[in-house]
Amino acid sequence: MPQPQPAPSAAPGGTAPPPSRREKNKAATRQAITDAALTLLRSNGPGNFTVEDIADAAGISRRTFFNYFGSTEAALASMTHGFLDNALQQFRLRPASEPILESARAALMELADPMTVAPLAELFTLIEQNPQLSRSELEAWDHCTEQIIAAAKERNAGTPGAVIDELYLRALAGSAIACGKAAMDVWFARCSGDMSPASLSVLRQLLIDAIGHLGAGFDGGARATSASPTPGSPTPSSPGTDRL
Repeated sequence: MPQPQPAPSAAPGGTAPPPSRREKNKAATRQAITDAALTLLRSNGPGNFTVEDIADAAGISRRTFFNYFGSTEAALASMTHGFLDNALQQFRLRPASEPILESARAALMELADPMTVAPLAELFTLIEQNPQLSRSELEAWDHCTEQIIAAAKERNAGTPGAVIDELYLRALAGSAIACGKAAMDVWFARCSGDMSPASLSVLRQLLIDAIGHLGAGFDGGARATSASPTPGSPTPSSPGTDRL
């Protein structure tokens, strides 16, 4: 299954090089495909549309579809890839001297608009009961694990004399992804897939809080932390948030 290309590396000044016209056109086609896939998922339900349906809705050929994605499931999972890639891009912009988990939390907080998690949340809600689509979703999170490892190694390579333990890094990346999945599960249980801005704010806070729990060694989990309230309730601070 083709995987999404990583975002361009940031230049020394902290900004990514501007995309070429060809890259812009490819991004527009990819977006048209994912938009069409999501529209069909909403209207037809999981498993009730084909690659040809997506291609027709996106105004492209079947062959063009397969230049971007290997299946309908992969096209839908790209929305999860998109959110995770945005978070990784923010992670790459953090100072190399900063602890990895602190950078991960700060990266999530940089995605300040709750609507940035909307595609991730909607897809999770729509595919919750579909094993085939859920498997593609899990593959997207697993792909992100490898991306976190690569990004941490890139950052470490720029620090003279720094050595990073492979076991530590892989355990940390896997745990961070597990925290993200847990946040999604808790949000769905609390908010029942509500896509209002208030509900999406809860999801964003849960993602931040989950990384905060990991950074604190899961100390104090029995206490009420961010119970990240249901929409309309005030949102308490996450563990350690006041340190950022």
